[in-house]
Amino acid sequence: MPLNLDHSRDFSGRFIEWMRGKGNILIVAHDNPDPDSLAAAMALQHLILVKTGQQATLTHGGIIGRGENRMMVQKLEIPIEPIESLDLDHFQVVCMVDTQPGTGNNSFPLTRPVHLVIDHHPPWGQCGQSRWVDIRDGYGASATILFEYLTAQGVTINTRLATILFYAIKSETQDLGREWSQADREAYLRLLPLANNRILFDITHPEVPREYFAAYSRAIRNARTYGSLLVFNLFAIDNPDMVAEMTDFLLRVDGIKYAFGIGYAQGMGIVSFRTLRQDLKSGELMKRVIGELGSGGGHGMVAGGQIRPLEGDPASLRRLERTLTRRLLDALGLPSGRGDRLV
Repeated sequence: MPLNLDHSRDFSGRFIEWMRGKGNILIVAHDNPDPDSLAAAMALQHLILVKTGQQATLTHGGIIGRGENRMMVQKLEIPIEPIESLDLDHFQVVCMVDTQPGTGNNSFPLTRPVHLVIDHHPPWGQCGQSRWVDIRDGYGASATILFEYLTAQGVTINTRLATILFYAIKSETQDLGREWSQADREAYLRLLPLANNRILFDITHPEVPREYFAAYSRAIRNARTYGSLLVFNLFAIDNPDMVAEMTDFLLRVDGIKYAFGIGYAQGMGIVSFRTLRQDLKSGELMKRVIGELGSGGGHGMVAGGQIRPLEGDPASLRRLERTLTRRLLDALGLPSGRGDRLV
């Protein structure tokens, strides 16, 4: 699908006029935000500022832990604040980007209203009470939707904003190699000449702590294969993003079509799933696998979830690994067993 500028012009124009003069505006990214969530939040903030003169506040739960994401926030000067530092009563308008109310992957209280929801994941939250909802699960990145808004509204995209939007689409679709649409490709190509190459290099080559390499070692040593499925357990970690990063990395093992990772951070279990199959609805799969233990979701080839409450001791995490592995094998129609060590 190419850029849908008519829809974007109409939809963004109406919500901009609705929020004009409404008061303080909050833009909520998902917990432990990735480049797509950060880019969408920053682009929406810019759109609102240019069209209404109102300065929206960006916020997130959890931490910005992945080296590339921390470098992006630093180099592109993204003004985002932890949600626990804010008085939520101060905001009259709440927007949510790259996530939805009630999905479990954002820290905004479900009891508070969310007025605008923009996301590229399938509808799996509680958006029924939101006045404005633009969910396009055929798109590879929420940043593409925001690029359309800016383009349709004739808003100039400066170098800093172009760089973050480009990097978001680049990382979310893995350079247009995973779950991309024609709209993502068009946005990617339009943004490429506007982006700052020096900053892009710094973002993709950040310094990382030694714990980063320890996590690689732990993931490889703990990994087991069950036919075409690989499962690993990182146990307790400081950075929840490591689970997704290791899942991406281990999906490259030859003969593996599915990779599933588990870890424990911020008082809850973190799970991540990746597949090479383009016909698998990974979000629905994760919902079934996690079930009553927590919340899960995603899209196409990428999914994840949270398990809460959960004890963080090794025995509890091993039990969780066994339970989820058994459910995942059943859901994928793969034979059960003890599994083989990767190394």
